[in-house]
Amino acid sequence: MAKIVLPDNFVAITGGERELQLDVANYRDLVRELKQRWPQLAELLDQTAVAIDGQIFQDAFLEPIGADSEVFFMARIEGG
Repeated sequence: MAKIVLPDNFVAITGGERELQLDVANYRDLVRELKQRWPQLAELLDQTAVAIDGQIFQDAFLEPIGADSEVFFMARIEGG
């Protein structure tokens, strides 16, 4: 199962859940799982970047997540 670490702004919505262990194949499956558990996260997930095993992605839709992966969410930084 992959280790998922949620940012502070998610924790109020998740009822205090900061770290999850989930069995997902890729980032799309992870987002689907989070939206099913907490539908109110949908907008925040659209504004969030993610690091999968240390590599930061702005759009990680099909990036694989292995059983021993670590996934960290963070605020998306827009260039300008």
